[in-house]
Amino acid sequence: MSTSPTGRAASVVVLTIATVFAGMLGPLQSLVNGHLGTALADGHAAALVSFGTGLVLMLIIVLARTRTRDAFFRLPGQLVRGEIPRWNFFAGLCGAVIVLSEGVTVGFLGVAIFQTSLISGMVISGVVCDRLGIGVPFKQAMSAPRVAGAILAICATVLVVSPNWSAPHMIALAIMPFVGGLLAGWQPAGNSEVGLLSGSMFVSITWNFLIGFVALGLVYVVRMAVSGAHFTLPGTWWMYFGGPLGLMSIALMALLVRGLGLLLLGLASTAGQLIGSLLLELVAPAAGSSLHLVTVIGAFVALAAAAIAMIPSRHTAEPAVLAQPAEVRRG
Repeated sequence: MSTSPTGRAASVVVLTIATVFAGMLGPLQSLVNGHLGTALADGHAAALVSFGTGLVLMLIIVLARTRTRDAFFRLPGQLVRGEIPRWNFFAGLCGAVIVLSEGVTVGFLGVAIFQTSLISGMVISGVVCDRLGIGVPFKQAMSAPRVAGAILAICATVLVVSPNWSAPHMIALAIMPFVGGLLAGWQPAGNSEVGLLSGSMFVSITWNFLIGFVALGLVYVVRMAVSGAHFTLPGTWWMYFGGPLGLMSIALMALLVRGLGLLLLGLASTAGQLIGSLLLELVAPAAGSSLHLVTVIGAFVALAAAAIAMIPSRHTAEPAVLAQPAEVRRG
């Protein structure tokens, strides 16, 4: 039985609203990790806790089933044999940079500036990755809307940090999530390749958390040896929810994309991230900070940048040369 146009429209509206709420989980995760970093007085330790809780939860899910457990333990051998480009296995490093920047900067910048800087970096990264053919079957031509979206993303970042021109250290902190956004462009491509090879995105996400956790852990061990840093766990229960919130967002997006498609999902989730970050900034502002009008304007400029940059090019360039063997190319 076919669905009426009115029914389909209503379904899209409901799914879009659900995606906006799912997008709000990102700022909530940033807030939790930011408070965790402040409580531990160590953003690096906060990132370890966040990645560690996410990793434990994913290991429970993956190791409980024979198929995903076998696929997970096959990955190291597939890496050694070069069955997939090795850089794809290290996409978790991007996530590590983003979570580390949450723990270090959100307590000072606030959620709104952090999320706007992060999304602006992701917009620019997406435009560049599409042009280079990273993670897509065809290179997207550098069209006027895409260039305009990238320029707007830079403008959004400048706007949200403009109240802090007199505090250079705050500008430096805002650069961290922006760089994390720039690195995030190739992360979905790497995770997708590992998911395709293993036959399960659960396995791919677990590998993502494992790589990020190991990288953060190794650097922390060096810090302990060099500076005498001491790792401690938070005593507040809700501070362990950073990793699970990230996983919940990933799971919801995976479900919602089937009904919305990538373009509408991307716009709705970006709107959710920015709206959620502004609301959280009103309810739980960072210590000593306030929500400026230019921050609100910057957030909406970032949303406009994302919307414009997502417009497909009318003409695509030549097929991208994907860095992978023919037998494991994307379907």
